[in-house]
Amino acid sequence: MTASGPRVLVLGIGNLLWADEGFGVRAVEHMHRHYALPANVRLIDGGTQGIYLVQEIREADILVVFDAVDYALPPGTLKRVEGAEVPKFLGAKKISLHQTGFQEVLAMAEMMGDSPAHQLLIGVQPVELEDFGGSLRPEVKAQVEPAIALALEYLAGFGIAANPRPVPLPAEQGIGSLEMMLERYETERPDEAAAFRGGDARVLGAGGWTGPADFEVEMQALVGRPPVARSPAAYPVAHPLAGAPGTDA
Repeated sequence: MTASGPRVLVLGIGNLLWADEGFGVRAVEHMHRHYALPANVRLIDGGTQGIYLVQEIREADILVVFDAVDYALPPGTLKRVEGAEVPKFLGAKKISLHQTGFQEVLAMAEMMGDSPAHQLLIGVQPVELEDFGGSLRPEVKAQVEPAIALALEYLAGFGIAANPRPVPLPAEQGIGSLEMMLERYETERPDEAAAFRGGDARVLGAGGWTGPADFEVEMQALVGRPPVARSPAAYPVAHPLAGAPGTDA
């Protein structure tokens, strides 16, 4: 708690490079550019930082997280989860490695006695993840503003008010990398002939690489190989005083 009120962390997590996986980051970026919040509220692009966010979590009294979550609901569905259910959802139905990492961050903060007293997860069911370099699908992008509205409603319950900016902040004043801001990310993406979406077809589709017929058998063969015998002469060891001043070497 600070003199200006509870310490609030609004966090967007996810990977912008995998289409709807970037929902959380896009939501917190949009919130920053369109709303002015009190000094006790911090907005962070958490990306895929995982454990590196633990100190930020420990310092928060209220935690709001935006993310793409597999709720097993129709694609594009928005859902909020609150309190003790937050880490359970992030760990039970993960769609990417960052969610397991973030679940561990919450557990670590709790073990250290600094878990946020109030936690809210605002997630959207993704439409598409397997599109490297892709952006949010329309159904998911349409949920960015409703997700922010849920976050602002939740914060209002603690007496924290957000003021819409008369004019949104320019991309240069965003909280993420300028090169990854939504406008540039969507308009400057190379076409599919230059940037393959699901792996490089020049390798995968042209017979340039093939996986093992039976991965387990191949790994067992590698692990089970006896060590290669080498003679001691293969590892010459210099005398520690060889060539030292005052010696005959």
